Amino acid sequence: MSNNSNIKVEIDSHSGFCFGVVNAISQAEHELDNDDKLYCLGQIVHNSEEEERLKARGLITISHNDLDKLEGKKVLLRAHGEPPETYQKALKNNIKLIDASCPVVLKLQTKVREGWERMNAIGGQIVIYGKKGHAEVVGLVGQTNGNAIVIESISEVDSLDFSKPVELFAQTTKSADEYQAISQEISKRLHANLPLKAHNSICGQVANRKKELMEFSKKHDVILFVSGKNSSNGKMLCEVCKSINDRTHFVSSPQEVDEEWFLGVQSVGVCGATSTPLWLMQQVGDRVKQPS
Repeated sequence: MSNNSNIKVEIDSHSGFCFGVVNAISQAEHELDNDDKLYCLGQIVHNSEEEERLKARGLITISHNDLDKLEGKKVLLRAHGEPPETYQKALKNNIKLIDASCPVVLKLQTKVREGWERMNAIGGQIVIYGKKGHAEVVGLVGQTNGNAIVIESISEVDSLDFSKPVELFAQTTKSADEYQAISQEISKRLHANLPLKAHNSICGQVANRKKELMEFSKKHDVILFVSGKNSSNGKMLCEVCKSINDRTHFVSSPQEVDEEWFLGVQSVGVCGATSTPLWLMQQVGDRVKQPS
């Protein structure tokens, strides 16, 4: 890079791992302190840099299909939560589970299960606003024996039967504004006197991030948003930054930082998703100041 040593770089103090991710990584590290390998069901975090760091310590990422081959082994369940079938399969194969499911997600799973019991009894619908196939959403749908209807946007509201009552939930990392818009649309279209019960299921740490990031994005000439490309939360929060500062750039590693972004720039803000480690944001910040 050219000489950017005079540029002020600020790392957003509110960005970085949420409690659930911190807890999962902490449990993985604790196990790896005492053993040279540990199996993890799915990506422990949607960040390839952090995954590589843990892989070097002995973390092995597996799929659900691998559970049948791991009789008697230890398997970590990450923060996203799992459907009931995963626990049943682990029991059948004598697998010792290290359950790092986020408490917020576990609480939501219980609410979805209770909601399904209510809706099933009266012919109603459980609707989940979330990303189809996302690990957390798969875990939530599992609480309804696969009967929940998953919608990814307000345009998919058309797939619902408005002659039946609805209980509505959201994946914990989705946009609160979009969730509210979906809730209002369903409520407006439900047949007369039919109830809509919309649960407040978005994680507080995620919901508060939007306002914090909007303020942070105003303070700097350029924003570097650091996130893994697979992070739903990252994509959503990066758009929040872009809505305030059009000089926002999505990067997954320091190597993706382009010196041309900083011509005539006095301040750069570095922030990230709930799946972005602080050390990676610091590396990106350091990269801005490196001479070419």
